[in-house]
Amino acid sequence: MKLTEIAAIGKNRELGKDNQLIWHFPQDLKFFKEQTKGHTIVMGRKTFESLPGMLPKRHHIVISKSGAKFPEEVEVFSSIDAFVDAYQTKEEEIFVIGGATIYKQMLSLCHRLILTEINQSYDADVFFPEFDKNLYHKQILNDIMENGVHYQHVEYRLKSETTRD
Repeated sequence: MKLTEIAAIGKNRELGKDNQLIWHFPQDLKFFKEQTKGHTIVMGRKTFESLPGMLPKRHHIVISKSGAKFPEEVEVFSSIDAFVDAYQTKEEEIFVIGGATIYKQMLSLCHRLILTEINQSYDADVFFPEFDKNLYHKQILNDIMENGVHYQHVEYRLKSETTRD
């Protein structure tokens, strides 16, 4: 299993507020769709509830202890450990799409981060976890100006990938 965290973050690692994204960039949404389409996406319950519905052409996994009801096509695990046990031998790339707690708990399991780094600060109540950028190779995938805001799609690939696979 290869885990990749994908997120859009502000200058101070802002993710969202009141269980909603705090910006709307059509080009970034298209990028997210292109990256995750055809893959498994894993998220927490609140992130799933914030989606407009099932994201097409993606297998949804939710980590939740709440006992909440989910559509039957959603695979649910009560813990990250249970998810890892079930998927550790699979060869596919799986995208972690949030929220903040899931990002933080799964960061050490991920070989790659794909971050939309937005060159602005926002009022937020959830943040992407801090990570040591020196442990990663950094590659700028896109440099975009949209709606008067500059942002970049950046890939961070773990330098010692072989120790985590």
